[in-house]
Amino acid sequence: MKRNKVSPQAMTCRIREIFSYDDMIKSLVKRELRGKYKGSVLGFLWTFINPLCQIIVYTIVFSVILRSNLDQFYLYVITGMIPWLFFDLSLRLGSGSIRYQGEMVKQIYFPREVLPVSCVTAQFINMLFCFVIVFLVLFLSGRGVSVRALFYLPMIMILEYALTLGLTLIVSSVTVFFKDMEHIITVILMAWIYLTPLLYPLEVIPGSIRFLFKLNPMTSVIEGYHCILYWQKAPYFKLTVYGILFAIVSLFLGELIFSTLEKRFAEEL
Repeated sequence: MKRNKVSPQAMTCRIREIFSYDDMIKSLVKRELRGKYKGSVLGFLWTFINPLCQIIVYTIVFSVILRSNLDQFYLYVITGMIPWLFFDLSLRLGSGSIRYQGEMVKQIYFPREVLPVSCVTAQFINMLFCFVIVFLVLFLSGRGVSVRALFYLPMIMILEYALTLGLTLIVSSVTVFFKDMEHIITVILMAWIYLTPLLYPLEVIPGSIRFLFKLNPMTSVIEGYHCILYWQKAPYFKLTVYGILFAIVSLFLGELIFSTLEKRFAEEL
């Protein structure tokens, strides 16, 4: 199927075609989930152990060494860290999702978007499993949850999935031609986490530069989770609207760039 341009009609047809390969997506997602810790002693438990270890380290650093005044700081960290790890792993692993499936890309026809979609979806399901820990910790801490605020949680999750998928489409297609992108994205993510109010509240940022942090699309995502799960209130309206618009733009640009570069995938791989 040749595509010379991306119009709204062409994009709609492409989305339908991707959905028609839902069995392939499910198969790839299952392979990713089952194969991730295959052969390890603890197996699927690493899904929970990895984020817990990171949360413990950051909690010790920011509540003991670099003291934070937030009440039950570990809850603030865990409600933001689990979503961040989904975003982080999706971009890291997704950057090579086309490159490392070269033989499949060259030999079989299917919408190439299936590969980054499968990667992001597998990490999203991992995040949902990890939210079992989040809710467990919230209840054991005595903080609990707000049922009214929880109504907004699916919206924030969909927002993050769309944003992540759009960016993954971009980096996965660019990595085919520019192999260093895998390493560059790792460095970017190392800095990005500190530019996102995940380990500190947005209010500690000086007012004169706070708008720069709000331009970060992950700020709207992480603040959304913090509002719902830590502060137990509805997400900030303007920040969430900005996040939704950015996610839509991300998806459109992701498909535009992906479809433009896709025509040369086979020869480059």
